[in-house]
Amino acid sequence: MIALPSGVKVWLAAGATDMRKGFDGLAALVQMQLAEDPFSGQLFVFRGRAGDRVKILWWSGDGLCLFAKRLERGRFVWPQATHGSVCLSGAQLSMLLEGIDWRRPVRTAETMLSV
Repeated sequence: MIALPSGVKVWLAAGATDMRKGFDGLAALVQMQLAEDPFSGQLFVFRGRAGDRVKILWWSGDGLCLFAKRLERGRFVWPQATHGSVCLSGAQLSMLLEGIDWRRPVRTAETMLSV
């Protein structure tokens, strides 16, 4: 995973997106459907209809970057809403990209408090 700039916002576009879209098509979706500026430095994450592919659009300061990932098994966990967006932290994005349910992460061990 590429390190995220500190303080960057990550937005998930609710619903399914046509994964044939590239830089310009996704930037237009950011402007028209999310009412955000695709050149703001924020990350915009889109998921395909089958749920096994995501694309991330990010303005790096000197150009648009488009990242894509396809899961070989499983699906990316996505909000149930069909429109709008959801803001995630960088940690939640990392979990999402690994196929982990970022909405309900579960600790693998109980935390122990010492007195």
